Amino acid sequence: MTNSLNQKNILLIISGGIAAYKTLELIRILKRNGATVSCVMTAAAKNFITTLSVKTLSENPVHHKLFQKNQNPMTHIQLARDADLIIAAPATANLIAKTAQGLADDLATTLLLAANKPILLAPAMNPEMWSAAATQRNIKRLRQDKHLFIGPEMGDAACGETGLGRMSEPETIAEKAETILREKDRRNPPPILKGLKALVTSGPTREALDPVRYISNRSSGKQGHAIAKALAAMGAETLLVSGPCSAETPSMARFQNIESAAQMHEACEAALPVDVAVCVAAICDWRPRSQARDKIKKHKARPQLELEETPDILQCLSRKRKTRPKLVIGFAAETDNLLRHAEQKRRRKGCDWILANDVSPEGGVLGGDYNEVHLIREEGAAGAASWKRMSKEAVAEKLGFAIAAHFGRDLRS
Repeated sequence: MTNSLNQKNILLIISGGIAAYKTLELIRILKRNGATVSCVMTAAAKNFITTLSVKTLSENPVHHKLFQKNQNPMTHIQLARDADLIIAAPATANLIAKTAQGLADDLATTLLLAANKPILLAPAMNPEMWSAAATQRNIKRLRQDKHLFIGPEMGDAACGETGLGRMSEPETIAEKAETILREKDRRNPPPILKGLKALVTSGPTREALDPVRYISNRSSGKQGHAIAKALAAMGAETLLVSGPCSAETPSMARFQNIESAAQMHEACEAALPVDVAVCVAAICDWRPRSQARDKIKKHKARPQLELEETPDILQCLSRKRKTRPKLVIGFAAETDNLLRHAEQKRRRKGCDWILANDVSPEGGVLGGDYNEVHLIREEGAAGAASWKRMSKEAVAEKLGFAIAAHFGRDLRS
């Protein structure tokens, strides 16, 4: 997803500190990024900003009291359940202390105790209050309870002292909120691919020279396995066909382990028909025309290897007539002229999309945890979508959403 705040419900708790004025800008940023913002103000917060300002910017009623006339007595539970994320900004020393002790004597602290969603605290207080042993004990306890923190930062306090205690800037808090929700979405993605069948190939292949030796490559299988995991998590009935690698096998996908390119080709043919095929495997392009029955001895004459091409699985799937997947996606691992070579490969193989990535040694992609790819569709390299360097899990997630969009699936599901 391009924006993890879009269509998310944020519950913002504003407590009584001078930094409360910053929350007005935080509301603007969250709203600008598509979030719905509901606000709770403590009694002390009203000494620093007005209810009218918060209500106007959030475009929602502002909640103050635990028991209020003409209000549902279970409002504190409903607000906590409706939220995707709860942010306390500023989180004063008092609010932090009450939360750490499990006290619930007003609406804000009751919400925090009743919450079953992530809680992000943005502390703001005098530097001596922040460094006090009691505050640090409370912070430690809250971290143990899985509460999340952003800040505080070093700077001048309203009292004139300088030190650690300033609330983080609204932009920083919003970025942290987006990161939290993105990770939450990754763990619990919407089932937008339900009803689709997916085939993913991953890892290297091994082409035997003799019973001991083989030709292979450096593929770790991390990207292919991540894609299979993401598609399965999004609801697709997923088969992962992989060569030998140490990448963790996703539990939600069916798994078939193979060794050679011929075995992978056979497994892919048997899996058809599918709706989408994602060919990530680094298949050896050549194999020995014949395999020695016994181990080739070093002291004997140097063997003369005669090679032949292995099956081109991506091209085979793309050229199918009756059982061609509706969407065929390949990977182009290149070391030079990345986009040009990738587009040539897409046309040559006949696939719909190509994900091009630079596997030069200095990039650390092979065997690493990060990738930087360019998605090339039918319009060619000129219209390629470049995805900045991100984890291979994030690449898999973006590809899953791109596939969903291709099939007209509602990304808001």
